[in-house]
Amino acid sequence: MTKRDPYVDRWMEGKPAEAMLRRVRDVVMWADTRMTEYLKYGTVQFAYNGDFANFVQHGGKTVNLMFNRGAKINGSFPHLEGSGPSARFMRFADIEQVDARTAELTNVVRAWCDMMAPPRVKRKNKPGAGGRRVWYRPRT
Repeated sequence: MTKRDPYVDRWMEGKPAEAMLRRVRDVVMWADTRMTEYLKYGTVQFAYNGDFANFVQHGGKTVNLMFNRGAKINGSFPHLEGSGPSARFMRFADIEQVDARTAELTNVVRAWCDMMAPPRVKRKNKPGAGGRRVWYRPRT
């Protein structure tokens, strides 16, 4: 798992849904090592090459995770709610729901990271090298 932000730890302290917030955070951060976290606009923001998701309406006993550009995430995720042009939500009423949706949330995170990853540059091999890279040392 990537390094935890101490400001995020302090932000979660004393919230009515602290245990659920921490569990959702663990799932998101463990899902992909490219994911990061920080505070932005008074809430926890998860990101990789752009803002991914954040906690909204976090003062109650439930957890609402808003995926800022969730409509663009590739894949079928039955617990992503919303029909607008960009945002989607995943809501958790209790810790059992968080545990039940861990696999789906993990897949959402991985789909985001894969979608936002920079394109891979294909290396060209030297013709006649049988697909191997050939290194040349200058003659002295």
